[in-house]
Amino acid sequence: MSFDVREPSTAAPSRSTHAATAAQIDSRTSEEDTALHVPAVTSQNSVNTAEASSGGALPNIPVVGADQVGRIGETTAAAGGTMTAAPFAAAADPVEIAPSGNGTAENDTAENDTAVVTDSRPAVEPSFGRSGGALEPPFVTPRGTVPAAIDVDFAVPLRQQLRFTDDVLDGDVGILLDLLPPGGIAAPKVIVYCERAVAEAHAGRLETFQAKLSAAVDLVAPVQTLEGGEVCKNDTSVIDRLLGDINTHDLDRRSYVLVIGGGAVLDAVGYAAAVAHRGLRLVRLPTTTLAQDDSGVGVKNAVNWFEKKNWKGTFACPWAVVCDRGLLESLPNRDFRSGFSEAVKVSLLKDAAFFDEICRLADRIRRRDWEACSPVIRESAVWHLRHITRNGDPFEALEARPLDFGHWSAHRLEPLSNYAIRHGEAVSMGLAIDVAYSHLVHGLSADHRDAVIGCLQRLGIPVRHDLLGDTDQLLQGLEEFRQHLGGRLTITMLEAPGRPLDVHEIDAGAMREAIEFVAAFSEPVLP
Repeated sequence: MSFDVREPSTAAPSRSTHAATAAQIDSRTSEEDTALHVPAVTSQNSVNTAEASSGGALPNIPVVGADQVGRIGETTAAAGGTMTAAPFAAAADPVEIAPSGNGTAENDTAENDTAVVTDSRPAVEPSFGRSGGALEPPFVTPRGTVPAAIDVDFAVPLRQQLRFTDDVLDGDVGILLDLLPPGGIAAPKVIVYCERAVAEAHAGRLETFQAKLSAAVDLVAPVQTLEGGEVCKNDTSVIDRLLGDINTHDLDRRSYVLVIGGGAVLDAVGYAAAVAHRGLRLVRLPTTTLAQDDSGVGVKNAVNWFEKKNWKGTFACPWAVVCDRGLLESLPNRDFRSGFSEAVKVSLLKDAAFFDEICRLADRIRRRDWEACSPVIRESAVWHLRHITRNGDPFEALEARPLDFGHWSAHRLEPLSNYAIRHGEAVSMGLAIDVAYSHLVHGLSADHRDAVIGCLQRLGIPVRHDLLGDTDQLLQGLEEFRQHLGGRLTITMLEAPGRPLDVHEIDAGAMREAIEFVAAFSEPVLP
């Protein structure tokens, strides 16, 4: 798939005078984008294959008729004509389809009829016909002749729409409304879910939000509430309820599901939206620092199953994400601080200077100084967004999952604690363990190891828990992590800030030593 994200613009949307930051990068023009775009093979008529995220249609794409199917990248004999197949076209680029023969209609008979697909761009050929040997373009086939083996790489155009606001429930609601274009003539259908604690903390503002939303869209029901935290991911009845609501209100693939809450609520509602009708338009309004600087901009939705974190889930790109400052105001200190572990993680993977900046601001972040917190949240979100849209593996089909640095143990610690350990806290412990291991095995300096652990502690995030004393239980997380990824074990470690490496074997003795090193820490008492 290819992502269409623009970055960064500070122009305010038309509905609001408030300036919002839109993080968008157009991958279709990026030098890094090597994805191929394939025109669909259905009929010779022009069809509208996708909808732009603004609600408008992409340009029409002429497509090859079902009886004109050929294998791009091969050649063979054909009686009375040829079929030359062009390289894959970008979704918005027209491809001409023309009859062949001698170019006249009279010669285009059933016995002497082939299709010509033309395109002026340089050829980038996919792989075809592995059972029949390598053949060179142009591929020629008479009507009705289809090769026995066809392999086509194709790209699905996706767009990530990310906005940063100060008061999306009231003053900046226009920014949100601009992200909800109608799918037809009528106003779009919208249903809203909100984490119960957030709804209670923002009751008055939520009433204002509901009134303004109702005036602009078809709000099919009052704002619905859900319990937050892992309980909503552990309770199977939650998904049944969400899917029942979607069915009862006749929501379709052009309807919107808005979800306001922390990462667990975003996950559960996102999963339901992804499986209903094979995908409704999901708009996330994350209300925790962890969801705003990391998971909220991701493409994963999941619930817990078999007492395993995120065992059942989907990959689905959200329609839009709005990270709002006002929604963080009611967040308890513990949850506010722990979310910054994901910012530390991505800085260690991507940018040593960003890590140094987090360390410099750590005390101010712990005290919730917004001038220090805001740039770190935004930069972390954008780094995660860049990785998802530029790394070439947004749906994690390859071996490595670098964004899960520190997560193999984190995902084990959460269920072992019956989810008493917050995800951000578990990530902090996982990072501490993996930098200690990286020092023992992969050359990370002791100064860098201590800087990471010290930064996490100054942010007010714990790096140890009594569960670290049971190393046998914790080490089971390595196999669970391998199963979750598939294939051989691949764990991201660190040579230095900004220099990650993937490893496929873990020295059990060294890992036990690393865990014991972290377990021996005492947590400082900080104001």
